[in-house]
Amino acid sequence: MNHTPLDLEYFREKLLSLQHEILQVEQSGDEAAQIVELDQSKVGRVSRMDALQGQAMAKESQQRRNIRKQRIETALRRIEKEVFGLCVRCEEEIHPKRLEFDPSVLLCISCANNDEH
Repeated sequence: MNHTPLDLEYFREKLLSLQHEILQVEQSGDEAAQIVELDQSKVGRVSRMDALQGQAMAKESQQRRNIRKQRIETALRRIEKEVFGLCVRCEEEIHPKRLEFDPSVLLCISCANNDEH
């Protein structure tokens, strides 16, 4: 996609903002992923089961955040290399509305649809 430098700067700022949001969520979510106390005399069985479930959900959320961070970092590198907005598979332009929705996307809609089938 032939972005002007202003367009690339817009997407860079958008990606950096998303990255910052993830870091803020991580700071608050780290406590939920901590080890659950197994001593039933300190915590009741149901409470411990709830804590284990909460811990598992927090770990899954952390994994999703890590994937999202990697995608954002990849998009930022693609901006630096001046290939941002090009599909990594077919090298066609990714529609600007698709990039606006998710600036870390790597595939055009056609290639993304082909992956689903």
